[in-house]
Amino acid sequence: MSASGKNPAVVTRFAPSPTGFLHIGGARTALFNWLFARHHGGRYLLRIEDTDKARSTKEAIDAILDGLDWLGISGDGQPYFQSEFETRHAEVAHDLLAKGAAYRCYLTPEELQARREQAQAERRPFRIDSEWRDRNDQPEGQPYVIRIKAAREGETVIEDLVQGRVAVANAELDDFVLLRSDGTPTYMLAVVVDDHDMGVTHIVRGDDHLNNAFRQLGIIRAMNWPEPTYAHIPLIHGSDGAKLSKRHGALGVDAYRDELGILPEALTNYLLRLGWGHGDDEIISREQAVEWFDLDHVGKSPSRFDFKKLENLNGHYIREADDGRLAELVAPRLGIDADQKSQLVRAMPELKARAATLNQLSDGAAFLFATRPLTIEPAAADLLGDDTRSLLERAHAALAQLPDWEHEALDSAVRKVAEDAGVKLGKLAQPLRAALTGKTTSPGIFDVLLLLGQSESLARIADQMKEVTA
Repeated sequence: MSASGKNPAVVTRFAPSPTGFLHIGGARTALFNWLFARHHGGRYLLRIEDTDKARSTKEAIDAILDGLDWLGISGDGQPYFQSEFETRHAEVAHDLLAKGAAYRCYLTPEELQARREQAQAERRPFRIDSEWRDRNDQPEGQPYVIRIKAAREGETVIEDLVQGRVAVANAELDDFVLLRSDGTPTYMLAVVVDDHDMGVTHIVRGDDHLNNAFRQLGIIRAMNWPEPTYAHIPLIHGSDGAKLSKRHGALGVDAYRDELGILPEALTNYLLRLGWGHGDDEIISREQAVEWFDLDHVGKSPSRFDFKKLENLNGHYIREADDGRLAELVAPRLGIDADQKSQLVRAMPELKARAATLNQLSDGAAFLFATRPLTIEPAAADLLGDDTRSLLERAHAALAQLPDWEHEALDSAVRKVAEDAGVKLGKLAQPLRAALTGKTTSPGIFDVLLLLGQSESLARIADQMKEVTA
């Protein structure tokens, strides 16, 4: 590594299976790989592991690519597709066979099932102990698989950058299948070959793959290939410590964007802090993340997903975001045209101060584009009884006389109405807000009047005067 801490030889990869959406755990794994590569000035590759043809779909591939692009962590160069390299995978299996590091196994599915059931009945772990491991005779015309000849003595040790030193007795490792009877490679073979051929130096992935690493090292060592450096990250759990599920937030990245109204910079900041830390820093920019990120500060324990924290963080990024950008994101949720969008931009400084998600921003802006007469929420309707009629009439009369529709004049006029009526400002502001927005919450009442304009404001107040009268 150079004196600057950069090591352009570093190559990481994110290798999702396209059998569903890009889930939150996968997004964090991709982010950690992207950051580690960027921190070292290296490369970050994307490989779609689509060898399971029955379950891999184009929709899932598109969702993964779209999600990574939205988060700003797409791979360097075009994505690799594992299915394109099946010939190469099979070639390595036969190389291992020629080296005596693998063998042809003729055990039938029925024989394997019988042995599995016997192990279960005897309450012991099922491990392959094939009589074909050391046999040289080959039955003519019978189907076979190619299995790795796993070491039986000693132990396999991994110096993991997150988990530390981890050792497994080789007696615990089985002779897993490399090549199926139809000639197609298994995941365990394909992933090792692809990582080697792509020059991957650091494998950063979930710790549910730790057991796979011990098996995969058998292939790497038999082929005399350089061993990658491993970093197995603890999984994400729910806020209650249970395995992450949909009720905790185990949704696709697209759902956080489209359904929950989360900004990409908020989600990546939150995922970064989910299992990794830099002192007490909570708000971390992309530039800071690249500068600071290392694997030394990834925790060994599962992190807990807390949607409330994500929402609070998102609120920060909404307040920091450009008003025009927010308007572009919110406009489709409101179904407004270009002219109305410019009104939304003007309103954004007031609206975004009260919103934690784009959904809340959209809800808060809806009153601007509501058609008269407004639909009044039940709680707001309670503020528009007969006792508010004279207050609304006085406010309407005072506001209609204003030559200049600006904040100071509105403030002065409304306060004078309240003073003359002998009530506190809130007693007038609350029914005014209900009449103007149909809700009990909104930006400040003077901001609402400014945003709606004089004509629309007076018309909405008059509508509710009629309702009260009726």
